Amino acid sequence: MHTHPEEPMLPDQFAALEPFAKKWCLEKEVDRYQERLDSTMIELQALYEAGMRYGEAAQAHLDQFDLYNLPHKEQHLLWLMMSVIIVSFPCEAFRQPRVPDTGATYLTKTVDPGP
Repeated sequence: MHTHPEEPMLPDQFAALEPFAKKWCLEKEVDRYQERLDSTMIELQALYEAGMRYGEAAQAHLDQFDLYNLPHKEQHLLWLMMSVIIVSFPCEAFRQPRVPDTGATYLTKTVDPGP
């Protein structure tokens, strides 16, 4: 049986970020935060470094579209860039996935901000 390669999740010019797409293109902030907590610092740092290289290009690309009516691949790119933001704190300041000195403290939002 012939299998087809998976359709890319991101716009073509962001193909270098595709290895992060399945794990980090998450719609909800709570899911992105949980993925951060479940990831190693090596994984977080890899996403952060790759995402920062493409941050300005991603913003310029996404600015061409209506935020509330993004095409599928652009929506994934936005979610991926939101994941880059959520891992930036551990990478730049904390040097660990969790906020330091918070122990087992965990805050769950019941509503995501939205349009």
